[in-house]
Amino acid sequence: MQNTTIAAVEDLSWQETALCAQTGPEFFFPAPGSSTREAKQLCRACPGRVACLEYALEHDEKFGVWGGLSEQERHRLKSGRAA
Repeated sequence: MQNTTIAAVEDLSWQETALCAQTGPEFFFPAPGSSTREAKQLCRACPGRVACLEYALEHDEKFGVWGGLSEQERHRLKSGRAA
């Protein structure tokens, strides 16, 4: 009998309609000390915002704006969830 492993496939379909895919990475990965305002504005209008944020939290993304939150905001959110 052959042993097979079924790998869970992550649903990344939200990336297909993500507004960030239509813009450059400079908005979402700004230089240190730069504003994240433009990225957050795009995120608020994005249909994949919640899925993007969950992805960033699950994968411990350290840099950039994901799901409308900066690195520091995601860290605070994650810390609050753990408490």
